[in-house]
Amino acid sequence: MWHSADGMGWWMLVGSVWFVVFWGLVLWVVLTLVGRAGSGGARGDDSPSEIARRRYARGDITREEFEQIRRDLGS
Repeated sequence: MWHSADGMGWWMLVGSVWFVVFWGLVLWVVLTLVGRAGSGGARGDDSPSEIARRRYARGDITREEFEQIRRDLGS
């Protein structure tokens, strides 16, 4: 009551900084987890011929099927 004109003091600045840091960290964690969950699927930057090569290497398709895909793609 006697020091009501002094303002809130330095602790208000520290509390504000901690508030921003806390919510920044929460947001960073959420975005990191969402990013990891979304990147678990197939790669989006592979060309069709690269996908066919990998499928052939794994044994998913036969040599004839691989050659047909290559002819269809023109590579």
